[in-house]
Amino acid sequence: MNTIFRNDSVADKLFTILNTIFMSFLFLVVLYPIVYIISASFSDSQAVVSGEVWLWPVRPSLDGYRAVFEYKQVWVGFGNSILYTVTGTLVNVIMTVLAAYPLSRRDFYGKNGFMLLFMFTTMFTGGLIPAYLLVRDLGMLDTIWSMIIPGALSVWNVIIARTYFQMSIPHELLEAAQLDGCNDFQFVWKVVVRLSGPILAVITLYYAAANWNQYFNAMLYLKSQDHYPLQLVLKDILVKNDVDVGMLSGDPQDAAKREAMKTLLKYSLIVISSFPLLVFYPFVQKYLVKGVMVGSLKG
Repeated sequence: MNTIFRNDSVADKLFTILNTIFMSFLFLVVLYPIVYIISASFSDSQAVVSGEVWLWPVRPSLDGYRAVFEYKQVWVGFGNSILYTVTGTLVNVIMTVLAAYPLSRRDFYGKNGFMLLFMFTTMFTGGLIPAYLLVRDLGMLDTIWSMIIPGALSVWNVIIARTYFQMSIPHELLEAAQLDGCNDFQFVWKVVVRLSGPILAVITLYYAAANWNQYFNAMLYLKSQDHYPLQLVLKDILVKNDVDVGMLSGDPQDAAKREAMKTLLKYSLIVISSFPLLVFYPFVQKYLVKGVMVGSLKG
């Protein structure tokens, strides 16, 4: 008996060691591209093109960031993206809670039918042209609402939020609140929201990342550059830089410098566009695993 336990203990220790080595390797595989991009963005453009950068910045320089931030439209894009992300995420979370909580109530008549309607939208859509015509006919073209309303609700987030409410908010708690004179809206605001920090943090992160990174709706619905989000502005910078490089027909050395600057700009733009989410993520990371795991359980 003691031999069996001792063998199991050795096997467990071996598994832990191998698993740690394997996970450490995966961590380095994921971490290295991030480190390389950051290092390249702070390096001299010629060092980046020649392949001298592999871990740390070589001949540190801020030329890439200086070139980006000297472009006025970048600041306009930053402001627009912040506006779209904050407003859009607020609308997304409110609509998700208002849709998910009723579907989690066992006394809500017809909830299965509503759930089928929600699921139907995940498999079938009207298509790109009908969506554009709808946004146009609603008068939302070239407005902030064209960036918010079309993607105001994610069915997947409704499902995980509904499951979380079913698992974490006892029906007896609702009955006790109703005995004290609490109506449904008061119960949602004072009880459900207060007890649902993990899942709210998860869906907020999902929605914020989607709103910050969206550019396709901007390409479809926005005409004025003053309304462009950051992602679309950065795309235009790269396209403009490609055109400028292709039009060069003079000094080959000048063309090589411009090509090197174009490469440096790519890394700088990646860091700039990713930085806000990297700053935001640690504040909700502690809720992420708990919220996803509980919300993914079948209720």
